[in-house]
Amino acid sequence: MPDAAELLYLNLHEVFSERDPEKRRAAIERTYADDVRFIDPEGEVVGRKALNDRAQKILDDAPADFVLEEDGLGYVSPDTAVQPWRFGPPGNPVVRGIDILTVRDGSVSVVRTLIGFRRDA
Repeated sequence: MPDAAELLYLNLHEVFSERDPEKRRAAIERTYADDVRFIDPEGEVVGRKALNDRAQKILDDAPADFVLEEDGLGYVSPDTAVQPWRFGPPGNPVVRGIDILTVRDGSVSVVRTLIGFRRDA
């Protein structure tokens, strides 16, 4: 059973970074509860298929050279894991955010994605 740190890795690198649909679907099966909730600024979806569709849309809408990279330390507790990330060409992020995972029985039950912004002074 994966621990919270491994679930962070799987979420970022094997699901939301994976452009191969078959590899991504296999990672989703290993990572998320059947009734996983994915919440981001676009809204909320429920279930593995809906999460997969959302990940595919994010990748389809991005240029081919965009990569999702860790952007600092990950943080874990027994039921919560947090990973800052950046998305864009390698070393030149266009967007930054944070994923907050809720862990239940060794699987991710909720993914909350927050998108970074700067307040103009």
